[in-house]
Amino acid sequence: MPLPRPLAPTGRVAVVAPASPALDPADAEAGLAALRARGLAVEAVETTPAGYLAGTDADRARALNRALRRDDLDAVVCLRGGYGLLRILDRIDYAAARARPKLIVGYSDITALHLALWKEARLPGVSGPMVASDWAPGPDAETEADFWRVVGGASDYDVVGPGGEALSCLRGGEAEGTLLGGNLALTCALLGTPYLPELDGAILFVEDVGEAPYRIDGMLARLRLAGVLERLGGLVFGLFTDADVPPGRATFSVGEVLAHYARFVDGPVATGLVYGHVPRKVTMPVGVRARLAASASGTSLRVLEPVAS
Repeated sequence: MPLPRPLAPTGRVAVVAPASPALDPADAEAGLAALRARGLAVEAVETTPAGYLAGTDADRARALNRALRRDDLDAVVCLRGGYGLLRILDRIDYAAARARPKLIVGYSDITALHLALWKEARLPGVSGPMVASDWAPGPDAETEADFWRVVGGASDYDVVGPGGEALSCLRGGEAEGTLLGGNLALTCALLGTPYLPELDGAILFVEDVGEAPYRIDGMLARLRLAGVLERLGGLVFGLFTDADVPPGRATFSVGEVLAHYARFVDGPVATGLVYGHVPRKVTMPVGVRARLAASASGTSLRVLEPVAS
């Protein structure tokens, strides 16, 4: 299927909230102002929060589907992650996403949307900054430059951190496959549903926030028991932030947990991807070809295809 159009700073975007609302309405307004200051024509869908959701399931799905069905948008940027996308995956108009491809931008809970859109519509996505979470305070120059590079349709480049941080090798090897992933908890939540893409030969990247090492262990164990880890082409670990346990409690470190599960992947495994719930991070394309090469002498993740053209 055709790729989405690239997003330029003069493009037209719709801001939707398919998961949670902004923690503070002022963050939403500041994020919208920041996008408009870049030159984007921005339309924001009003939300009527219900508990921890940005609206009822019907309202959130309706707003998202309206954006997917439009021909005049270059991208759909999510307001925030949080919770709620799993509740509406069976309400999404995948046919419209396939017929009118456009960039979908977000991360965290938006992982479920990216993976479902790839599975059902072969629509690639952008795991990148959201309006209230990232554009409100404003990304730093390197993080923003990386975002524009990805949404502009760049390809054939190595993924490095905004400060030049390189990947490290946990398991050596080389593999080429479709780059898929996002939040670890949401990836695991799709196990057993129709919305998890086929991961055989894929290069999976994962991150998480607020999960103690034993919970990260449990999620990776689920992927192993489901046969996912053994079928991957390669695995890339991003950041696992706010993973502390109470003082004095026996625990493994996050690094020890990741190293344990790296043994179950037949291909290369890397760590140190500066991607996750932090202000400074890379923007990751979802659903494009990539090559992961890991060794003691150097490790690289190279994006081979553009997410937009």
